[in-house]
Amino acid sequence: MIAGLCAELSGVSENSLVTVSIIVLCSAILTFIFNFFTKEYSWTDRLWSTLPIYMAWLYYFKVQNEVLLITALLVTVWGLRLTFNFSRKGGFNEKEDYRWAYLRNKLGSGFVWQIFSLLFIAFYQQALFIGFTSPFYLISESMVSNNLTYVFAILAILFLVLETIADQQQWVFQEEKYGRKKKELKFEKEFTQGFRTSGLFSISRHPNYLGELGFWWSIYFLCSTTVGDLVNLTAIGPVLLTLLFIGSVSFTEGISRNKYKDYDWYRKKVSAVFPLFWKRLK
Repeated sequence: MIAGLCAELSGVSENSLVTVSIIVLCSAILTFIFNFFTKEYSWTDRLWSTLPIYMAWLYYFKVQNEVLLITALLVTVWGLRLTFNFSRKGGFNEKEDYRWAYLRNKLGSGFVWQIFSLLFIAFYQQALFIGFTSPFYLISESMVSNNLTYVFAILAILFLVLETIADQQQWVFQEEKYGRKKKELKFEKEFTQGFRTSGLFSISRHPNYLGELGFWWSIYFLCSTTVGDLVNLTAIGPVLLTLLFIGSVSFTEGISRNKYKDYDWYRKKVSAVFPLFWKRLK
């Protein structure tokens, strides 16, 4: 709904970066309004997998070069995968992310929470959409791909596969855990501790984060190496995304440590995001 309202602004400028920025400004304002009146704070979450797809194709249709087509296709696959995973968890059915409710209980539901909703949930997170798609602006004038374009495209695909496997492993575990609880079946092995420690989760506590960060850093390097400018200002996007994930790991694991008595043991045994093969569960 929000994305549809903001999409009408796509023709306001010949500069794709300006157009994207105006769309995000509109979207963030509408999101805050929706948050305030519905008292449900996952509206930005619903845009994570949808609005960046629109942005990627906006960049492509403004210029229509080969590299922008590659990136638009990659982001579309990324978005469809994320949309599917978010949808099956009930994210599009007014099911709020449990972390917002937890944080709201900490901050209270008054003025402080509304400021947080405005500045962080609505504006900061959606400003990241501009940031991690801004490398597309670099290749708006680059008409020809090179070998590194395809190397980083392949890396992006591999990180998508990694993220898909991690999400599927987590989904299977959670469905089995709650299915056993509903049927009052006996818990065995890792179900007794309450969180997954097998599969990819034996070498990384958040392999899905690794896949997500790896994808967007691959996109950044794909764009940067295509234009021969490896370090440039558009790196601010993946850098801020990385900082967001660092904060998310700390916040989410704070909840898990209070909820699961064995989680501190798991944290000592397995690295947070990037696998360290001397720190793994055997």
